Amino acid sequence: MSKSTLLTTCELATKRLRIILYHVKARELSGEADSVLKIGKVRKGIKKPSNPELVPVGYVHENIPKSVQRHIKWIMQKDNIQQDIFLIGNPGPLRRFIVMQYLELTKSELEYIRLSRDTTESDLKQRREIIAGTAHYIDQCAVRAAIHGRVLVLDGIEKTERNVLPILNNLLENREMQLDDGRFLMAADRYDSLLKTHSKEELDSRKLVRVSKDFRVIALGLPVPRYMGNPLDPPLRSRFQARDVEYLPYQEYLQSFQNEFRNIPKERTLLLSEDKVLGLPDFPLSNLYSVAKILDCAPEASTYQTLYKLYPYELMLGYEEKMAAKHALQMFDVIDKVDARLPYRIKDIKPSGSDAVASITLQSINNNLCHIEVPMGKSKPLRNIKDAENFVPTSYHTGTLADMMLSHMMRDFCLIGPKGCGKTLLVQTFANILGYHTENVVLYQDMTARDLLQQRVTLENGDTTWKDTPLISAALNGHIAVLDGLHRLNPSTLMIIQRLIDDRELTLHDGTRLLSAQKYKLLQENSELSDIQLKERSILPIHPAFRVIGLAEPKGSSGKSSGQPWLNSELLTLFLHHEIRPLTKSEEIDVIKTLVPEVPEDDVGLLMKFTHSLRNNDDATVQSISSSLSTRQLLRISRRLASYSNENLRHSIYKACLAKFLPPLASEILESGLKENEFGAEKLTADADATYEIENDSLRIGRVTTTRYNPDSDVMVPDVLFYDNIQHIKIMEDMLKDFLLGEHLLLIGNQGVGKNKIVDRFLHLLNRPRQYIQLHRDTTVQGLTLQPSVRDGQIIFEDSPLVDAVRSGHILVVDEADKAPTHVTCILKALVESGEMLLADGRKIVTGSQQAGAPENAIIAHKDFRMIVLANRPGFPFLGNDFFGSLGDLFSCHAIDNPPVDSEVAMLKKYGPDVPEEVIRKLVAAFGELRHLADEGQISYPYSTREVVNVVRHIQKYPNDGIANVVKNVFDFDNHQVELMEVVVSTLRKHGIPIGASSRDIRLAKSFPLPPPTLMSNWTLSKQQPFKPCSIETSYLTAQDRLEIGVDHFETQQIKQRSIAFNELLSSWQLFMHSSNRIAAIATAKDGKKSFIYAATSNPVSVYAMEEDADAYTFLDLYGMFPSTRYRWKPTLSISILGDSMKDRILLHEQTSNTLMFVWPHTGEVQKVYTTSKFDRFRSTFTREVESEDLYRICNEFSHENWVVTYKEHGNQLSAIDLATGICHNINLPFSITLLRLASKDIWLATESKTLKKYVLTKANENDLWPTVIAQTEQEILLSDLQQEQNFQLSSNPTSEAIVHKFLDISNIDNMTNRVITDDMSYAGVAIGLPDNFLNNSDTAVGLFKVPRNLQREGTKSSEIDASNTFSDAVFLTSVGQVARIVKDIHVPEEIAQEQASDHFIEVVDLQRNVVSYLPLPRVPRSKYAYTPGEIPYAITTLPDDKVLVIDSTGRVTLWETGFSNLERSLDKWMQLVTDGNAEDDTQITIEQPNDKEVTDPKFGKEDPFNTPHVGGDTWAGGTGGRSTAGLGGRGGPYRLDAGHDVYQVSDADKEAVPQEIQEAARKMNRKAFKDRLREIEMSEYDADAYDKMSKAVSRQVKAMRVILDSLEAKGLERTWAKNQTTGDLDDNRLIEGLTGERTIYKRRADKEPEYNSQDQEHPKRLRLVVDVSGSMYRFNGVDGRLQRTLEATCMLMEAFEKYDQKLQYEIYGHSGEDPEIPFTRYDKVPKNNNERLKVLKVRILSM
Repeated sequence: MSKSTLLTTCELATKRLRIILYHVKARELSGEADSVLKIGKVRKGIKKPSNPELVPVGYVHENIPKSVQRHIKWIMQKDNIQQDIFLIGNPGPLRRFIVMQYLELTKSELEYIRLSRDTTESDLKQRREIIAGTAHYIDQCAVRAAIHGRVLVLDGIEKTERNVLPILNNLLENREMQLDDGRFLMAADRYDSLLKTHSKEELDSRKLVRVSKDFRVIALGLPVPRYMGNPLDPPLRSRFQARDVEYLPYQEYLQSFQNEFRNIPKERTLLLSEDKVLGLPDFPLSNLYSVAKILDCAPEASTYQTLYKLYPYELMLGYEEKMAAKHALQMFDVIDKVDARLPYRIKDIKPSGSDAVASITLQSINNNLCHIEVPMGKSKPLRNIKDAENFVPTSYHTGTLADMMLSHMMRDFCLIGPKGCGKTLLVQTFANILGYHTENVVLYQDMTARDLLQQRVTLENGDTTWKDTPLISAALNGHIAVLDGLHRLNPSTLMIIQRLIDDRELTLHDGTRLLSAQKYKLLQENSELSDIQLKERSILPIHPAFRVIGLAEPKGSSGKSSGQPWLNSELLTLFLHHEIRPLTKSEEIDVIKTLVPEVPEDDVGLLMKFTHSLRNNDDATVQSISSSLSTRQLLRISRRLASYSNENLRHSIYKACLAKFLPPLASEILESGLKENEFGAEKLTADADATYEIENDSLRIGRVTTTRYNPDSDVMVPDVLFYDNIQHIKIMEDMLKDFLLGEHLLLIGNQGVGKNKIVDRFLHLLNRPRQYIQLHRDTTVQGLTLQPSVRDGQIIFEDSPLVDAVRSGHILVVDEADKAPTHVTCILKALVESGEMLLADGRKIVTGSQQAGAPENAIIAHKDFRMIVLANRPGFPFLGNDFFGSLGDLFSCHAIDNPPVDSEVAMLKKYGPDVPEEVIRKLVAAFGELRHLADEGQISYPYSTREVVNVVRHIQKYPNDGIANVVKNVFDFDNHQVELMEVVVSTLRKHGIPIGASSRDIRLAKSFPLPPPTLMSNWTLSKQQPFKPCSIETSYLTAQDRLEIGVDHFETQQIKQRSIAFNELLSSWQLFMHSSNRIAAIATAKDGKKSFIYAATSNPVSVYAMEEDADAYTFLDLYGMFPSTRYRWKPTLSISILGDSMKDRILLHEQTSNTLMFVWPHTGEVQKVYTTSKFDRFRSTFTREVESEDLYRICNEFSHENWVVTYKEHGNQLSAIDLATGICHNINLPFSITLLRLASKDIWLATESKTLKKYVLTKANENDLWPTVIAQTEQEILLSDLQQEQNFQLSSNPTSEAIVHKFLDISNIDNMTNRVITDDMSYAGVAIGLPDNFLNNSDTAVGLFKVPRNLQREGTKSSEIDASNTFSDAVFLTSVGQVARIVKDIHVPEEIAQEQASDHFIEVVDLQRNVVSYLPLPRVPRSKYAYTPGEIPYAITTLPDDKVLVIDSTGRVTLWETGFSNLERSLDKWMQLVTDGNAEDDTQITIEQPNDKEVTDPKFGKEDPFNTPHVGGDTWAGGTGGRSTAGLGGRGGPYRLDAGHDVYQVSDADKEAVPQEIQEAARKMNRKAFKDRLREIEMSEYDADAYDKMSKAVSRQVKAMRVILDSLEAKGLERTWAKNQTTGDLDDNRLIEGLTGERTIYKRRADKEPEYNSQDQEHPKRLRLVVDVSGSMYRFNGVDGRLQRTLEATCMLMEAFEKYDQKLQYEIYGHSGEDPEIPFTRYDKVPKNNNERLKVLKVRILSM
């Protein structure tokens, strides 16, 4: 074992000493001048002190150890030779005690100063004070000590800032110093020599002052490094003689403990290592006496728990260090026994005979009693804990209170625990039990020593003075000072009170000295001074009952990064530490049921189960969620549940956790936890109930009613423009619930979501006056409460709105709370929690219940005062402070999000009533997606509703300004961020906002005239063939049970396609489909205002469903639900849309097996139905191989009425199926048919298989269900070369007469029903008189007018034409008179086929205009399995509003608008979107004049050494508007080259006039420049393409990561206030110093300098990316793409970190089964260009 020390669990028996008693072998001194102190052979004469009150007392005792004697002897030696000394050593009071003992032994007067980072020159030399209106210099400790021959003790040398202590260098070296008042301190020898030649009056006139020969300086400090602080300045260090003061030897500890404490058995002695290799904080040996006394008085106290008070390693150490500390304890059988941690309970409390002492009886769990005496307050103590107010005596808390009594018996202590665990309540209960009054001192990071001890103020006459803080008042009056927030305070500031805690002694800024009651009494005895005399000499006693209790969280930000442990070796010596854990489940349930007895028991049980499942999880993300559910929050939730019967538990948890703003992973964990614990769905107020009403003095919001406030004046009641929407009313209802329960409110949300408006509207409805305060970066604690100013030479503090609101009972609205530092806003904790707050001028805010004991100048908080805090949400992309994380559980939290789409649209309509709703919806959709991208971190700015409101208001006022130009008012901020603008522009265009488009960008398809329609034939009913009735058979459908197969939900992105140019294509989106899939059928339906799209695929069989404008769709996998695909059988599907009671499902028909299936696409249920028996189905399956391949067809023109007709090709039976009743009527025909068309419900047209003759089926009687009478038609062929229509299609709806009139120039068609007809041999046609002319045996013929098609394009061989494979089925847009179908490129005019790079087109035949146009479709790869050669891989249908929908085999969906009238209306709207109201003021310069100069061969051009702008000339590189050189805006240069000048753009006509050979030469030169660049980085074109593919795949993620890194860097570079400056902004805290004439009264922003030896980052963070390079990555890449994804992730990291080497450094290593560490890059050699990055990726692959 390394060097070690054997320690007992006790400390020495000296009161307030942390070391063993000293023993000095010297006779008792009389204090006379001839007395001598002798230690060994070293002697020192002792003089009688001039000021005996300045001599330390109470430090010298008998039996001083040998080690201490040696230190005192060394000090005496250095004192005799007039050398200043420096005692350096471990943290603790030992060094100071040694000095105090020496000074007490030598009767030396003391000047003591505890140094901190706030110590300035004026604290050491001279400070100005205004007395009787005149500024006087008052000597400070260093000057007083030098003049009067005292010993100056500088404690905490390492705490001072640089360049403060060097002012003492000359005083230390030569005993000289120039003072600010003009005096000069001179060494005694030099002064005495001058007295021989000059008189004293002459020296006084020259302001020379003699420095006493007895003046000494003793410095106390810690070694830096090892401990935090600033290292010694070399010139200062050289002036001291140092001595290392180590801990006392083991034997001295052991002997004293064995003599002092007889009740502690020897087995409680343990050996602790002093090995410092692990870097653990020092064990606080100075406090061993306290725990020894505790163990002696309470024998059953847990040794582990008692030692843990000294060294709470679980709260401050990392995992490895914790294990080392735990192992050290286990070596000596000190084991943590949870059930024995708190063995005592308080049995009885009663005052003792002594003043301010209470006698406590503790009872152990074994019923043994122990009696202790502790200090108590001035009030009568409680005899029973149960009498404590608002305290529920759980077993844990009662045990903790007893444990606190044991600590209180010995010294000050500290409670450490997470927020909301009950620390404050425990302290208040502890104080009430002992009759104490508490003084709350809220600590914050920038708190100075003056703020902690004394505040400088001015009197009414302008004189300066010092005012005690609550800490000092508590010390003088015997109160408990509660230091709330030790984890926030800088350690340097906290150590100011070290002497107060350890010695009960303190020197204040005004020179007042506080002594413990014992030392004060001893001083009176030694000096024979009365209380009055001592008070005149500014010496006051500390009340013996005074105690300090600290409150802290386990981790803080005091001088360190947030989340770092704050306990260090120094702070460990101040207190005994009690770790306060959150309550257990059963304890918490008891507390809640006791405090909120009306809470529903089931809800409490569910809430507790969920909360503790989170708390018991070790995952950091889960812990972050559980921290929001503190006991305080659970009580708040319980009160809501008890008060409001309609309160939803899930909703309350969402509020407490700010679920809307949780990161995706945390949100997913929260939802899964709620689901596992079987929480019900979130139930909010119904939209219909989301209203408010004011009636007389009553206000109702939603379902909550209250009485409106009656203020003295309504001047401060807010009244703002507010447009109601459902979401905001629901939020106000929630706010009202909490408001009526007495809660303070916290509203958190993005900027611009309406937080201020909601609050103002809420207060307006309540008629509550409001005070408003806005926080910011520079908000200070003092500025939050008071605003100081100078008036007539006196500092006047003006009340802030906070104080006014507290006094008047107004509502205080604190805006932008996240912008102020958390250590500033934490000052609100005391006000919210206990109703108390100390103001900068010394006044104190107290509640009405505390009024009795409040000081005269106290401000009584009004009972109606309430606080509403507004803050931006925590986390990225907001760079504010985490107000919610710091103080969130003190408030009732409400997450304010942007309104839902409908609410936002409704609200915007009120701002812009004349703005078209379609435009508003485009804006809402676009900005909604931008917000989503901001939440994901892909863009940095979260665009809010506020921006949308401004855009709408602009359009309302100036409707001629196109939306595409108005939105630039929002996005011009981002114009210079190219990557961000790419995302913004693409998002806007995706939602149909044509940003960047102009009115010239109209790209409609070219129309080609059609030949005039021709009467091809006439159909009449045959007179020769009589009508024949058909036999009919009735059967019933058989159905399987409904089967739930589940439904998957996927997201997609609809991209509006008119954002760049106006054309027929409306939008497009992508469905996920397998590469070998086959699109089988699509159908659409309309339900109210919503249009639904359904698609079916056949390889595998699956169904897709979505709304037209939705960004999500559902997917049902029906694999296995259809017959086997053996024998190369491929399912052929169709979809039928059902209506009425069956509109929640669709009908799927498989045409090979004649399988019918109901599909519920939104619930994932299916049900097969059959028209045949089970035996027939089995036989059909068995014989399918040998039977014909004829398909079963379905006629679903009237499926919306829930009936369809099926038939088999070349069969003679029709099956009319009533889906609603399940009845099937089989109609037997006298011949086989190949085609059936339903012209109407009553007229069916059938084509006979062999002769292709047409037959008509009609009803025998009007009431018949189905047409069962058949009649043959006669077809009069009017053109000799016309073939019979074999596969014609009819529109199911009649065509309007207006369209027919435009199509046909005939007049005898009025009052006739007509159908559009088409087939493969014609473009389209009209059947005049169909179906009415076939009714009632009419003799009128049905005339077929068609526009014949030329199937063979010029240059195409006839053998290449197969009409059946080159056309899709047609779809009819009846209301606009159009027919659309998909055709191959061989049917498209050659000029269109060459212009468009497509092999399939939508052919649109317009019957009204008699034209045809062709819309190109994107090419798709076709699977050889799914499609036969030449087959069309697209499906087409129409939407109810005459739009054309196309889905291809890759899942790409395109939506088209083709109707001419519809296009005209849409074009008008589009022109309004792109119209620029300022277009006439366009300043773009365009060269339009004819350019006769020829374009020569492309060249680079000359470089202008002066970079002069050049326009044209064909000479200079980097010019604009030229012909052949590299530049911008020209027409023939090889590539673009920007020289930074204005661009002069040549016209498009000039650019088009460049000869083809010149364009080709320019392209070649461009490629050559590209290759030269590749050659520079040694990269081939192939490599460049390979890397480019990889880079593009992650380009979006790279942008998102760079946004985050930029934000982190900006946060890291944020500056802080540097105080005590000679220039800058006036510091409000130093106004008095400014009045007195001090110079360092300014503050300025400066980069924060990290403390020496601290953990703040000074160098770039280093990251290591470890990637898997095992063989499985390569082997299974084809299965799941794992290798590709990891390569892309590696590429993303390398590209994203490229510009951040000053902040981050990275290296990439691989690991595999063969080698655990394969380096790819090093920190000092990261890839700099694409080639180097590609090499890293290649090496990764080669290493597998």
